[in-house]
Amino acid sequence: MVTKTTDQMKALALKLYEINAFKFGDFKMKVGINSPVYFDLRVIVSYPDVMQTVSDLLVSHIKELELSSKHVCGVPYTALPLATIVSVQQHTPMLVRRKEAKAYGTKKLIEGIYQAGDTCLIVEDVVTSGSSILETVRDLQSEGIVVTDAVVVVDREQGGVANIAKHGVRMHSLFTLSFLLNTLHEEGRIERSTVDAVAKYIAAVQINSDGSFIGGDKTVAPNEFSRTKLTYESRANLAKSPLAKRLFNLMVAKQTNLCVAADLTKADAILDVADKCGPYICLLKTHVDIVEDFSENFVVNLQELAKRHNFLLLEDRKFADIGNTVSLQYGQGLYKIANWADLVTAHTLPGRSIVQGLKAALTGDNATKERGVFLLAEMSASGNLIDDKYKETSNKIATEGGDVDYVAGIVCQSASCFAFPGLIQLTPGVKINEGVDKLGQQYQTPEHVVKERGADIGVVGRGILEAASVEKAAVTYRDRLWAAYLERVAK
Repeated sequence: MVTKTTDQMKALALKLYEINAFKFGDFKMKVGINSPVYFDLRVIVSYPDVMQTVSDLLVSHIKELELSSKHVCGVPYTALPLATIVSVQQHTPMLVRRKEAKAYGTKKLIEGIYQAGDTCLIVEDVVTSGSSILETVRDLQSEGIVVTDAVVVVDREQGGVANIAKHGVRMHSLFTLSFLLNTLHEEGRIERSTVDAVAKYIAAVQINSDGSFIGGDKTVAPNEFSRTKLTYESRANLAKSPLAKRLFNLMVAKQTNLCVAADLTKADAILDVADKCGPYICLLKTHVDIVEDFSENFVVNLQELAKRHNFLLLEDRKFADIGNTVSLQYGQGLYKIANWADLVTAHTLPGRSIVQGLKAALTGDNATKERGVFLLAEMSASGNLIDDKYKETSNKIATEGGDVDYVAGIVCQSASCFAFPGLIQLTPGVKINEGVDKLGQQYQTPEHVVKERGADIGVVGRGILEAASVEKAAVTYRDRLWAAYLERVAK
């Protein structure tokens, strides 16, 4: 670890967390088991200031350790940009290792000008078992190049240092996983329980360089960060969206994960449902464009009820246009949705511009308001055209890039749709009597959507709106959804 730049190191650790270069959840690893923490330093190429800081610290680390070599070589592919900057700053020639030899031309694995006996310093981003570094060492040594040291950004502390040392190579890291976790805890970004849970996993899962586990096979690792196993309190602490954090805490305070879909056409009818169901819900979902007598007074009254009963307003607009149009639809026009709706829904069909367009509407008086979006990744209608690729891309938009602070959650039908526990799963189509209506809407019971499909919030419409007593129905759904959640996290 670098000892002279602690403040700079801590600032960088926080920045890496903010840009989602590392995250918590339930992630499938190369060695075949799931991990509660995942590093993706590829994202730093989109943040030149972060790239510069990491490179500067690597160069300082190299100088502090007095590591000298004739060449530097980045482990393909994430470390290549870092190695390039180190090469330029150090005025040290660079070698490039291919993952596979070309089938044409020179068919080289190592590109660059070198001679047998030259020394080379390896640069790597993240080390788990050290296998990627050792593959690079092997290919360099096959060309007669001498490797004695490697510098890395993050050591996950799962056996990499010892594995690499067995092959005569010393590994020097900027960060250890322990340092990153403790920094986040000290700065109030994660709870002590998060630090302890990851430490427990790391201690239990030590890996040999061949991918086997030290101490025998570990088909099941102690990963306590599966999204559906965590409590809402714990997940609130991991949320990147302030509104997701607020909603998690509201759910805990009121002990409800019920959203009522007030899909009604008269303003007074919606207000009546909001008043009767308000004490038992965390969200009220509207379709404002079907309200026949919409007025500013309706919005004022709806906001007053939300404040009185402590629930949030979700306008189920399902935005799907280009960024500029979406920005106008959200902030302007008759409904001025950005003025009053805490949350909205949006399709990811236009790509990342859908989120950027929504954020662009938050100007003037709305600039300081907490707002967020649920991105639509799956639908409850039978025969919908959403496929796995669409779901995967929606997940990336929600969890990667500079707009993750605006994404509160995902609208979906399955627990496997996303892993990040800081997002909220909103699942429509909840009804005590399962079935399919004449227009293809599929319904599932409260217990099924929460325990089997991973819902954090169940959306109930006709099951409450068509009941003899709206209030009693809301209580019933609230109780069953919450009980299902408690059973889920108790397992």
